[in-house]
Amino acid sequence: MPKAKSYERLKCDLALTRYTGVPASLPLLDADSWGTLDLQAVPGSGTGLKKPIEVKDLGAVSGRDNLGQALILRLLTQRGALTPLGHPDYGSRLVELIGQLNNETSRNLARLYTLEAVSQESRVRQLLDLNVETAESSADTLRISLSVIPLDDDAPLGLALEVTL
Repeated sequence: MPKAKSYERLKCDLALTRYTGVPASLPLLDADSWGTLDLQAVPGSGTGLKKPIEVKDLGAVSGRDNLGQALILRLLTQRGALTPLGHPDYGSRLVELIGQLNNETSRNLARLYTLEAVSQESRVRQLLDLNVETAESSADTLRISLSVIPLDDDAPLGLALEVTL
């Protein structure tokens, strides 16, 4: 009998990123650049008194979706930004590339900074693939795509985000 997948270690969190699925061999979760972080509003539970307007509530993500969101947030958060909260190493150095030319050096630094950040995520067992290239939509934008093997799961999780330099 195969071992049941366990997402217990992947936990649950508020939904902060907007994911857009893209047809690919792996499920792909997208975030574009620095301005896409927001709380997700979802239809309310419908309990309590009836209201004349649609009730909204905060969305939640769990399991693989939570890990995908956590990786995107880690990559888009400047390393050291959470020092006052007791997390001096949280985040990545990708923000240091803003204002730089989109050249081989910047793409290699983006790879390095992504590797550093992903290696800090305890819910990732292995990084399978990492690709940094110029986004088709804009010459000053890097598209970072990666796939990881989550802890307690053998199915790859694919992510992509675009960072405008």
